[in-house]
Amino acid sequence: MTQYIRSRELIPPEQSLVIVIDVQEKLVAAIDQTERLIDSIARLLEAARLFHVPITGTEQYPQGLGKTVSSLVDYLDHPCEKKRFSCVESLQLPAAGEREDGRFRAVLVGIEAHVCVQQTAFDLQSLGYEVIIPVDAVRSRHELDCNTALRRLENSGTTLTTVESLLFEWCATAEDPHFKAVSKIVTGRKQ
Repeated sequence: MTQYIRSRELIPPEQSLVIVIDVQEKLVAAIDQTERLIDSIARLLEAARLFHVPITGTEQYPQGLGKTVSSLVDYLDHPCEKKRFSCVESLQLPAAGEREDGRFRAVLVGIEAHVCVQQTAFDLQSLGYEVIIPVDAVRSRHELDCNTALRRLENSGTTLTTVESLLFEWCATAEDPHFKAVSKIVTGRKQ
């Protein structure tokens, strides 16, 4: 019998890290479908905790734009303040090949897709990271900006997916000990 080999395109949790970009009070107030966005991000972060995927986050000029929204703040241990649009410098991320934990797939969520998310993605790619963006967990004030950014990012090699798809890739099988918890996260039922 031949050994079963999984596709390299699939994203296991042990290769992943999550960066939450600027989901702040004043920015969120300017975004359509805010509740869906925050719910998608919260579901992703809940699963990231389950699978021990590191989570980090940023706040763009919090003195002017406010702090991270209260429903997400418990997932972030001291969001990094920044003024540069890309998060990479502020977070002091090493090149992918220099990480001690071997994680080289960066999952980006947050605001705004065409500014901070896009610039972070490009900088991460220059450091050797594979960038994954769940499209239901990023937004811009204007739909055209978000859609254009996602097309540009995809053309540059960024993987576009959804939160639900990513969670089931992290889970991989119904035999995973976290499968029931992931199913509840996906359906929105309390654990």
